[in-house]
Amino acid sequence: MNEQHDSSTDGATAASGSACEVTETWNGEIAVVAAAGVVDMLTAPQLEDALRKAVANKPEGLVVDLTAVEFLASAGMGVLVAAHDAADEGTRFCVVADGPATSRPLKLVGIADIVPLYESLDEALAALRP
Repeated sequence: MNEQHDSSTDGATAASGSACEVTETWNGEIAVVAAAGVVDMLTAPQLEDALRKAVANKPEGLVVDLTAVEFLASAGMGVLVAAHDAADEGTRFCVVADGPATSRPLKLVGIADIVPLYESLDEALAALRP
């Protein structure tokens, strides 16, 4: 059952040039929070809010899809770690990150040692299904 919740948030900021769009969809009992654009100190709160709402729904799994992220700053990485820590013990958590803008920084700072990373959404969903 694929269900789309339109919790899309557009964080275009004219002065900074930062823009981030965050959406939440459900694939069965797995929540998928996808970000697109720039995740920096100005836009990370949007991702944080979406992840907080997804965690509150107590999904069996939570996937953060960063496939369409062009830039991931340390603020965004902090949001990922906080969401991972906030998820219930029964909620499996992972991140989709492929490429130099997302997977490389997550690996360099050690987040990939804490949070499982996958190269595609399909891989992540397959890993989280029972």
